[in-house]
Amino acid sequence: MRGVDIITRFDEPGVDGYLHRPEGASRGGLVLTHGAGGNAEAPLLAAAANAFAGAGFTVLRCNLPFRQRRPKGPPSPASAGADRDGLRRAAAAMRRLADGPIALGGISYGGRQASLLAAEEPDVAAALLLLSYPLHPPGKPEQLRTRHFPRLALPCLFVQGTSDPFGSPDELRAAIALISSPTRIITVAGAGHDLRRGAFDLAGVVETLAELLERGRLNRRAR
Repeated sequence: MRGVDIITRFDEPGVDGYLHRPEGASRGGLVLTHGAGGNAEAPLLAAAANAFAGAGFTVLRCNLPFRQRRPKGPPSPASAGADRDGLRRAAAAMRRLADGPIALGGISYGGRQASLLAAEEPDVAAALLLLSYPLHPPGKPEQLRTRHFPRLALPCLFVQGTSDPFGSPDELRAAIALISSPTRIITVAGAGHDLRRGAFDLAGVVETLAELLERGRLNRRAR
């Protein structure tokens, strides 16, 4: 780790959150967002942002548009497109802020919207980081949220708790067979959907995403 990162508020049209700048030169950027019941101050997001900034990445943890509109309450299906627009704007802001490849992702609902955006626009990022991907509603394993997986053309890193009711690692391993691009799964033993609020060793997550980002960057250059 390079040292303590510098955290500032970030606010520009359509993008609201916290910017983590590394102590030295940036090796890339990461945009992360929250789940359906959270916001940019979620402990897991803060822990992940600190870990990546400590390893030299510029990180923006941002509030989705539905959370910018109201402080509490879940998103509605009708707002999903607007939330993806918000992520698109955040990714564009990150490209101005950081040199190197850009990753996009988030917790649960936020990660799902990031993956849907990447399926629509493969060039929006060089890799995805999906924390507690909500593979299906709890108790409804037949209702898979994977229709867009075959259209994902960028490397994807999934971080999943072994006790996550929204999808076990084994269920996730079966589902990501639909993704043709490189994929990785990191499991957190005993963790539920909140991934212990970030209280686990994130070094492996940082290292793996850095590897996938480089692969994604090289793939984009080869097109």
